[in-house]
Formats: sequence, C-alpha cells, structure tokens
Amino acid sequence: MKHIEIYTDGACRGNPGPGGWAALLISGELRKELSGSEAHTTNNRMELLAAIRGLEALKNPGTTARVYTDSQYVIKGISEWVASWKQRGWKTADKKPVKNQDLWERLDALAQQHNLEWHWVRGHSGVAGNERVDQLANEAIDAMQART
Repeated sequence: MKHIEIYTDGACRGNPGPGGWAALLISGELRKELSGSEAHTTNNRMELLAAIRGLEALKNPGTTARVYTDSQYVIKGISEWVASWKQRGWKTADKKPVKNQDLWERLDALAQQHNLEWHWVRGHSGVAGNERVDQLANEAIDAMQART
C-alpha cells in the first residue's frame, strides 16, 4: 500500500483580501503540486480549500495519508469541532452558524473517504513541505494580481 503525505497551506493579503492556497502530495519519489487563488477571501477559507484540494487529488477511496497543515483552525475543526457542529445542525456551541460551513462540509465528506492522520506543523519553521506550499500559495496570489 502506498503512503502519501499531503502538505497544505493558505495565504491571504489582508483578511479579507486576495488569497491563495496550495497542496503538495508526496508518494515516494512522486510529487504533485496544486495551487490556486481567489480575489476576495479570508485566510481560513484558503487554509480549508488547500486541504480540500489536496484530498480531492487522491485517486482511490480508502487511501492512507498524513495531512500536514500549519492551521490550528483546520486541525481543531476536523479533529475536534466538526462532529459537534454536525450534531447541532451546523451551529457553534453558542448557537451561531458555523463560519465556512460550505468548506467544512466538503472537507468532512472527503476526510471520511480516506484513512487520514492530521498533523499540525509550526509555520515558517523549516519543514520543507510546509515551506513549499507557503511559497506556492503566495505565488498564486502574485500570479492572480499580475493578471489584473
């Protein structure tokens, strides 16, 4: 069975503002880089979209992967909060609508299709995969801004 590592990151210039996301999938010697941007978004949306796009790139249901992100929002959301949000009809503990529900629902559905380990890594700490997705997310913003 192949083992896959997925590094994800989102970036935003202003919050909200122009944003970018990136995912890096590594399996042995194979590497796949994905990135994109949105003109007006938030950092949290880009962090979520990076994880979503990384999981969407997995070809087979039941894939075993380690997902690395520097977003506490993503880590806590997927491992601690999402089950409670679903039980409460996508409401927070104080009965407010969950922010970014559309993306949380997508991420949750994708996560349930695979065998995932979620890992938090400190941003800008020299972890090569994390540094690369940070670079790709920012390059996606630069490329979008150069087109406008």
